[in-house]
Amino acid sequence: MKIIAGLGNPDREYAGTRHNIGFDAITAISDKTGISVTEKKFKALIGKGTICGQKVILMKPQTYMNLSGEAIIEAMNFFKLEPKDVCIVYDDVNLDPGFIRVRERGSAGGHNGIKNIISHLGSEDFPRIRIGVGEKPKEWDLKDYVMGHFSREDEVKIRAALEDAVTAAELFVIDDVAKAMNTFNRKKTKPDE
Repeated sequence: MKIIAGLGNPDREYAGTRHNIGFDAITAISDKTGISVTEKKFKALIGKGTICGQKVILMKPQTYMNLSGEAIIEAMNFFKLEPKDVCIVYDDVNLDPGFIRVRERGSAGGHNGIKNIISHLGSEDFPRIRIGVGEKPKEWDLKDYVMGHFSREDEVKIRAALEDAVTAAELFVIDDVAKAMNTFNRKKTKPDE
């Protein structure tokens, strides 16, 4: 059993914002696999199914971003899973739109949702897929930026990144995070580098 959890905020006003890209990734996985993410359980919307022959739970915590760990730990405890069995998908302002990064473990890097998950799990040893949403302009407040929507130009890049995130999630499910890292982490952060 594996859990793939995308981070976001549950209210309609946050739909399609940079901070909700984790929810968008779960929707993309759901669309590809036919796993419906509508059951309310573990302070989350979840869907049960199989990906690549493995049992999975797709999850959108409904606790708001900064309390995401509450939902993750409930599901982990129920299914008796280890941190390595949970993959978290979330936004990253340090990556340009269109890029993803896959890691087997790591710090929160300033992301409050990840900080909360690390706090609840007592571990940084869980895989994650970071989806680039772009660096905030200097004159913007970070909260306003991540709660904002993508430009039309960036939306095209984000669709491609979501497709990559689906593939990376499939590799996580078959225990090949290393292949996902080799595939998606080779790209440079700027297209012109």
